[in-house]
Amino acid sequence: MTFPTYFEAFDAKQMLDQYPVGDAFVRRYTAMSRDELFAIQDKQFQKLMQRGWEIPFYQRLWQEQGLEAGDIKGLEDITKLPVYDKTDLMASVNEYPPYGDFDGRGDNPVVFHTTSGTTGRPQPLMFGPKGREVTNLLVGRMYRWMGLGRDDVVQSVYGHGMINGGHYIREAVTHFTNSLFLSAGTGIETRSINQVHLMADFGVTCMVGFVDYVRKLADVAEAEKLFDRIKLKMIIGHLGTEDRASTEAAWHGAKAFDWYGVGDTGTIAGEGPERDGLYVWEDAQYLELLDVDSGKAVAPGETGDMVVTCLFKDDIAPCIRFNTHDITEERTDSNSTGMVFKRISGFKGRSDNMVKLRGINIFPHAIGSIIENRADLTGEYVCYVTRDEKGRDEMRVVLESRGGSDKSGLSDILRKGLGIDVAIDLVDVGGTAAATQIDVRQKPIRLIDERGL
Repeated sequence: MTFPTYFEAFDAKQMLDQYPVGDAFVRRYTAMSRDELFAIQDKQFQKLMQRGWEIPFYQRLWQEQGLEAGDIKGLEDITKLPVYDKTDLMASVNEYPPYGDFDGRGDNPVVFHTTSGTTGRPQPLMFGPKGREVTNLLVGRMYRWMGLGRDDVVQSVYGHGMINGGHYIREAVTHFTNSLFLSAGTGIETRSINQVHLMADFGVTCMVGFVDYVRKLADVAEAEKLFDRIKLKMIIGHLGTEDRASTEAAWHGAKAFDWYGVGDTGTIAGEGPERDGLYVWEDAQYLELLDVDSGKAVAPGETGDMVVTCLFKDDIAPCIRFNTHDITEERTDSNSTGMVFKRISGFKGRSDNMVKLRGINIFPHAIGSIIENRADLTGEYVCYVTRDEKGRDEMRVVLESRGGSDKSGLSDILRKGLGIDVAIDLVDVGGTAAATQIDVRQKPIRLIDERGL
C-alpha cells in the first residue's frame, strides 16, 4: 500500500512563501493595504469552503440552515454560515464515536491530540501535515517578531501527554526559530524546584507557558537563591487579565509578552515588539467579534465573543466560524509598527464562565488584575459560586495571603473592581493550589460552580 509520508503531503517551500517568517514577514505585511489583505483572505476562504463541503460535520451543520454550496461565494458571505462551538463538536463525538465526523483524514498522515477533558470526555484534535506546520509556523513567526533569536534558550512549561500545548510549541520553536528548546512541561512533569535549576544550569533566556505557573516559579527561584545564575530576559505567555509589571518584577525585569490562541485554532493573535495590543494573524486567521447574546457583529472597541475561521486549515480538519467563547475587543487606535493586521486587547474572560450576580456580569478572570501588586497577596485565587434556597446566586472569592491582609479593605477593592459585593476568605500561601490545580494543569481553575445546574 502506498501513501504519502508527512513531508510529502505538503510543499514546505510553498508554505513559507505563503506565510513568511522573520524579516520577510515584516516587510510583506507592513507594505500591504487592507484591500490587498482581504483579497488574500477571500481567495483562501473560497478554497477552505470547498474543503468544508466535503466534511460530514459541516454538511449537516450548513444544510440544517438551508444552505447549499453555491450560496457562499466569498468571505463577504461568511455571516450566512452558522457558528459552532465545543458542544457541537462533542455532540459529533457522541454520535460518531470515538473521533466524531469533523475531519477528513483519508490517506494523509494525522497528528492527533485531545483537549484536557477536565469537564468531561476529551475533545479530539486532528491536524494534517500542512495545517499542523502552518500552526507551528505562526507561533514561531510570532516569537521571532517579539525578539526570540537563534542564540536563545527556551524553557517551556506547557503540558504534554495527550494535550496539544507542549507538543506544538516544541515543534514551533525547533522548526521555525532555531532556538534551543527545553521541554520541561508542567510541575507534575518536572518538579518546580527542578524547573528553576534547569533554568540556571542551561542558561535559559526565555520562558514560555501560562503566566500563573510562570509566576509561581519566580517564588521558587527566590527560595532557591538562584537569581544570581538565572539570566531570563523574555517571558512569552498568556497574560490575559494579569498584570504585566508584577510578572516582570517577579522575574527581575524579564520582558513579558502576551499572545492568544486555543487548541482548535492555534495562535490567533500576539503582541509585536512594541507590546501594544495583540496583532491578529489575518493572513491565516479570520476573526469576528460577535455579541454574546445576539450573535451579531459588535462595533470596534466593543467586547464580543471571538469567532475564528482558520483560513489555512483546508487539508484534514477545517475550522470555520468556531466560537471560542473567549471575550475581547478590537483596538481602534493606530499601531506604531506599520503592520496591516488589526489588533485586539487580549483575553478578557470567557462568556461561558460569566457569572450573573444581581444583574451584573462577573468574569472571574478579572479578579487577577484587581488584586495584583499587593505585597500581602500571592495573586492566587479561586471563586466559588453557590445558589441558596431562594434561588439567589452568590460568589465567594478565596485569596492567598502572605499575612497581614485586611479582609474589609480587600472587600472594598473587589466591590469597586467588580461592581458588586462578594464574600472573601483568606488562606495561607498555597492554600488554593488543590482547588486551582496550578501544579498539574496548564490553565489553573479559577471558577468552581457549586450550583448544581
